[in-house]
Formats: sequence, C-alpha cells, structure tokens
Amino acid sequence: MIGGGAEGFGMAGTMDWKIPPALQPKPPVYDYDLDRALSSIVSVTAHIPADAFTAQTLGTDRAGHGVLIREGVVLTIGYLITEAETVWLATGDGRAVQGHVLGYDQTTGFGLVQALGSLDLPVLGLGDSAKAALGEEVVIGGAGGRQRSVAGRIVAKQEFAGYWEYVLDEAIFTAPAHPHWGGTGVIGPAGDLLGIGSLQLQHAGEQGRPALLNMVVPIDLLKPILDELQMFGRPNRPPRPWLGLFATEMEDRVVVVGLADGGPAEKAGLQVGDAVLAVRGAKVRNLAGFFRRVWALGHAGVEAPLTIGREGRMLEIAVATGDRARFLKGPLLH
Repeated sequence: MIGGGAEGFGMAGTMDWKIPPALQPKPPVYDYDLDRALSSIVSVTAHIPADAFTAQTLGTDRAGHGVLIREGVVLTIGYLITEAETVWLATGDGRAVQGHVLGYDQTTGFGLVQALGSLDLPVLGLGDSAKAALGEEVVIGGAGGRQRSVAGRIVAKQEFAGYWEYVLDEAIFTAPAHPHWGGTGVIGPAGDLLGIGSLQLQHAGEQGRPALLNMVVPIDLLKPILDELQMFGRPNRPPRPWLGLFATEMEDRVVVVGLADGGPAEKAGLQVGDAVLAVRGAKVRNLAGFFRRVWALGHAGVEAPLTIGREGRMLEIAVATGDRARFLKGPLLH
C-alpha cells in the first residue's frame, strides 16, 4: 500500500531545470515517436487574485504543465488554474500563447484551458488507463521535451484519498518521481495519454528507506465528462456536499487539521483537532470512508450529522454542506 503525504504541488516556476540524464527517456526504447508525443506538452502558468478562495492554500502564482488533447484545448491538473485571472501556455520551443480557463472538475481534479492563439502542435490521443498494467513502462512528460521528462513505470494502482475532500477509486502511481509533477502527461507504451500528474508522495521503499512517487489521475475519468467540461465549465451532475475542512488519518482516526475560512464546517463549529467518529451514526475509520459517507447523504446543501470527539467528549454537530464551486471565482471571459 502507498503511504505518506503529498510533497507540495510541483509548481515549476522556471524553465532552467533539467531531469538528470540517467532518468530521461531515450527514443530507441519506445515504439512511438517520443519527441512528437512530448511536443504536445506545454507549460502552464497562472496568476490568481489575492482575494481568491484558494490563494492562501495554493498561492497566487502557479506553474506546471498541460497536454494538448484537442485542437486548442489543453488538459492540466485543476489546482493550477482554479480561480485564475490570467493563464499563459508556452511550447517547448519557447512560443507563448494566452489561455482561457474553460473549467475544472473538483471530483476528478482535471482542468481545461483553451488556447487563444495557435499552438501549432500535435494532439496527444487519449489512452486506456484501465488496461495499464503494473510494471508498465511510461514517460512522465514535462514541457520542454526529453530533458524535462522522466522514464518511469507504473508501480501501483489503488485507491487514493486526499485531505481536501477528494477520493479516487483507483489512482495510478509512478516511479521514479518527476520533480515538477503538476500537470505532467503520463504517456503509455502506445504513445497515448494515460493520465495527468497530480501529486508527489513519500512511501517506504526498499529496506524501509523513504522513496518518492507521483500520483496520477487516470485519463479514463476524463472521457465521460470531457465534452461537458469543455462546453459548460463543469460536468452536468449535481455537486457533491462539501464540508470545507482538511483532514488526515491519525492512529485509526480521522482528525480535522484545517478549516476553510467561512466554509460550512467552520460555521457549524468544528475545530482543528476534532476527531470525526461517525457520519449519521455510521462509524468512520479512514479518509475515504469519511468522505464517501458524506457524499452518500445527497447533493450539496444536505445536512451532514457528524459525531465528533473533542478533548475526551463526544459531540453531535450538524454541518449544512455547501457547493465548493460557489466559493470560487469563476473563469474570466476574454
């Protein structure tokens, strides 16, 4: 099992870095045109207003990567562009084009950007992440070609729960880790896109020594929502109930480690250090179980009855859940 925590967000602020040569992918190893596939990956830089809801947690200047998946449409990891007022896309040969945020999906974590000028790059086709096998060789591609990409392999496919009310039934984990992982394109043996890099995690490697992995959002999660995300900015489904808290697993308990300012949990009186023991009477033992029990209550706005452990006492607190998207600044029109 993969353990450990996220190591930041992999926001590559400059383009003067290079992957060590020993870790770079070598063209003869692959049965597709490696350089052509990597040319579909662009850098993504975004500026977010200081008063944005996510500015304090994610910063106001964010940078990473994105992949051209349709003519003029770049897929990236959503946290890079959430609440962005300006976005720029840059090609591997140094050309820059302004972008417009089409939308982002809180459930999967994907984000889409429309290029407002010609990128003149090949489109990278979508692969089949469900069929990607453990041990399969992949390229974790960054903007700038082979020198900013990692030759890796899939080391795990398993559930992932993020402290920000996020769960993937089966995330992809790759190693060695890309040092600037946010929005990287994971390219499979057929030369198509298997997923988008989201996080870097630490886990116990060989002989118990710490090792780093990348967590990748599988591309299959995009396919059912791509058209809606491109056209409407979000998938056409009811929003999940959102508590507005950050939590972690600690000694077989789910413990609140942070609260969103003005969010539902803070308004209901939850505090940092509270242990979430149950949701509507059903015991909670881990993050994924906690979030899924809340989501099973209904859509955003439903009341979430929580049993809380606080300083040796048990409390019953009902949280009027919200729609996370309503707390965020929407994309600006250009």
